[in-house]
Amino acid sequence: MGSEQVRGPVWAREQVKRRTTLTREAIVRAAIEVADGEGLDAVSIRRVATELGARAMSLYTHIERKEDLFDLMADEIGAEVLVRGELPGDWREAITVIAWREREVMSRHPWMVDLVARHPRVGPNGLRHLEQSLAALATLEVEQGRKHAILAAVDDYVRGFAIREVLEREAPRKEGWTEAERDAFMQPYLRTLIDSGEFPHLALMLGDGIPGVDDNFERGLRWLLDGVAGDLRPS
Repeated sequence: MGSEQVRGPVWAREQVKRRTTLTREAIVRAAIEVADGEGLDAVSIRRVATELGARAMSLYTHIERKEDLFDLMADEIGAEVLVRGELPGDWREAITVIAWREREVMSRHPWMVDLVARHPRVGPNGLRHLEQSLAALATLEVEQGRKHAILAAVDDYVRGFAIREVLEREAPRKEGWTEAERDAFMQPYLRTLIDSGEFPHLALMLGDGIPGVDDNFERGLRWLLDGVAGDLRPS
């Protein structure tokens, strides 16, 4: 049996008290700053120690391994997802507020897309987010399993949208281009294909213009919740 199974997840472990200014909170904040600036792959115990002006070994007093650091980073961001104050009384409005909040946080910390896919464990703030989401559906008189299915559908939509948004924004940067530079490079080729007549439906869509990112998110979420509301109506 591994040490983690004996001691439990990192969130449940008591913090070590030392006569030092180095704390678990400082380590997590520094790691998040590295990830915000350079992506998740840039985060390592050694790199975070360098950012803090500390020895790598001193960080292991507070965090045993990089996977623990990832857990703590995810949970720290999970606190940002929580909506402060009271939620609207209407379940659709409440879920919409929560969905927008989650999307905004993932946009602010794009590396979370990668972390959730690679390291999907849930800490205390993640559970608080789930509790808040269930509270948003408290007025719905349906079984708990149905509520879970609704939240799963909304969460799939929000995360899927966030993944696409992050990939579209980050891909040019990883190639060493700005988004405008990549678009300028691709436009002549795409225009040639459109003008060939082989893509008539695509030509019509591009001619009408593509809605902005926020408009797309709002509309897609509304369609999803319209479908949920229709499914809840008695037949």
